[in-house]
Amino acid sequence: MENTAENCKKRKRTGLPPDGNCNLTMASNSITMPMSDHSAWATAMSNLGMPPLSMTGQQLMPDFDPSLGLMTGITPINPMMPSLGLAPPPLPREAPVVKEIIHCKSCTLFPPNPNLLPPAMRERPPGCKTVFVGGLPETATEQLIVEIFGQYGEIAAIRKSKKNFCHIRFAEEFNVDKALLLSGYHVRLGSSTDKKDSGRLHVDFAQARDDLYEWECRQRLLAREERHRRKIEEDRLRPPSPPPIVHYSEHECSQLGDKIKDDNTFPEAVRVLLTWLERGEVNRRNANNFYSMIQSSNGHIRRLTGEKSQHEKEVEEAKDKFRTALATILAQFEEIVSVFNAASKQKAWDHFSKAQRKNLDMWRTQVEKIRNMHNEQLMGIRGEEEMEMSDDDIEDSSASKSKDSEDLGVSQAEALKEENDSLRCQLDAYRNEVELLKQEQGKNQPIGSEEDNTHSQQLSFLQQALQGMQKQLLRMRDELKEREAELEKNIEDKQQLKNQLETLKQDDRASEQSANQVSDVTASSVVSCSQDKEGLPEKNRPSPVHTERDALLVGIISTFLHVHPFGASIEYICSYLQRLDNKINTCDVEALLSRLPCTFRQELTGVGANLEKRWNFCGFQGIKST
Repeated sequence: MENTAENCKKRKRTGLPPDGNCNLTMASNSITMPMSDHSAWATAMSNLGMPPLSMTGQQLMPDFDPSLGLMTGITPINPMMPSLGLAPPPLPREAPVVKEIIHCKSCTLFPPNPNLLPPAMRERPPGCKTVFVGGLPETATEQLIVEIFGQYGEIAAIRKSKKNFCHIRFAEEFNVDKALLLSGYHVRLGSSTDKKDSGRLHVDFAQARDDLYEWECRQRLLAREERHRRKIEEDRLRPPSPPPIVHYSEHECSQLGDKIKDDNTFPEAVRVLLTWLERGEVNRRNANNFYSMIQSSNGHIRRLTGEKSQHEKEVEEAKDKFRTALATILAQFEEIVSVFNAASKQKAWDHFSKAQRKNLDMWRTQVEKIRNMHNEQLMGIRGEEEMEMSDDDIEDSSASKSKDSEDLGVSQAEALKEENDSLRCQLDAYRNEVELLKQEQGKNQPIGSEEDNTHSQQLSFLQQALQGMQKQLLRMRDELKEREAELEKNIEDKQQLKNQLETLKQDDRASEQSANQVSDVTASSVVSCSQDKEGLPEKNRPSPVHTERDALLVGIISTFLHVHPFGASIEYICSYLQRLDNKINTCDVEALLSRLPCTFRQELTGVGANLEKRWNFCGFQGIKST
């Protein structure tokens, strides 16, 4: 042990800087003493078994003996032991750890053989704060366990068993990693060589319910925080929800009726009305209120239609303004092009320099391109308008296939003829322009090659335009022929429909006459038979059953009242008959029953307010009496 103390002195002295200053870096739990008090510093160093040194590196006690400390009976202490705080923090498990002898207050820990394999360890449980310590001496106490493991962190609880093992629960998880470094150390209490006072430590992870519960609580807390954060993010990104709809009440209904009548609050109020209707808030008491609100909503249709027509009118006016502005712009472009054409003639062209001529040619080509582009745009707008007009014409023709379709076909044919005439005029104008250009080219043959190129370009452009106009003219002629053929076909179809309609009318009249004749014959035969049987002189008495329909009604009502021996009201009888034919009227049925007193009899049933008129079938009694 003396050799160990001497080696420590040598290491401390050789580690000093050349100027003799000695600065000790200590951890937060290291021993701090006032450096100005030499006696106190010497006392602390002697307790550690180290020669006390001054700030300049000289010994404060020249005749210092390491074996003579103030705490007698204790071997010299290694100043780099972890319990003093002078040692560096523990290295991670992956790096090789150099294990040394550890001197505690009542025991000594000897490191294991570095050549042996490390002991097997279990998998670390989640949130582990508890370690299993086995191989303790038989005479070990909780105080000894706190002395050994307390230097690695705060101990929360110790559960010691009678069989030389215990469970230690630390306050933090990272203290477990430090305590695992003691696994494999041999423990000896004091200087005793008894087997009861020694043991080989085995430190491993332990699975405790408290650790798992705290870990689960922490995980749930993190999950709640994450859900809360996500909910806040979703609420931030979610679009604002519409305002809630109030429930129906008389007060809210009166306010909503005023809001519906107002043009500014109508959109919001009609949504509330729709929600009330979907919820089923309508009943017999408030049906009149809902009807008035719906009627007020219907009154806005005229206003909305007027606004729509006004906006359409504004759009048409804007289109007209755009077309007029575009036409004026095109006219100005034509004037600019005519200026360039006049400047390119020989009278003015010879007086320009070569650079000026080049610029004039470039400007002219640019202006022509822009003019052609605007011409195409204007033609496209006119084509769209014509397409819209043609679509409207097609809709009108499909809606009314009679006289309106014929008039529409005639108007379209006239429009096509007018367009055909205008195209012919344009074609003649283009031809005249081509002839004038040819004449100018024949007169101005000595003009340079640049002018020839421009004339050739103009000729090619005009020829292309002429060809396009010819094709368009042919197309318009074909369309005119097709429209005329369709018009003739429509006229023929109309004539056929008229003929079919007349034949159907004649058939209906013939069928009605035959039915009337048959009914008259049957009625006369029935009357004649009854008169022959009865032998009555009333031959010219009118029959109460006028038509076959009345006879059918008499039969059906007789069957119905025969099933109801106590009679039925006229409303009940009519409700049954209206299931068969909706056109049956209550007054007609009552008049028919009144005309047959021998077959149907009206009686009053009930007393007081329950008095009711009922019709009974009395045909069997009527036959006997008549």
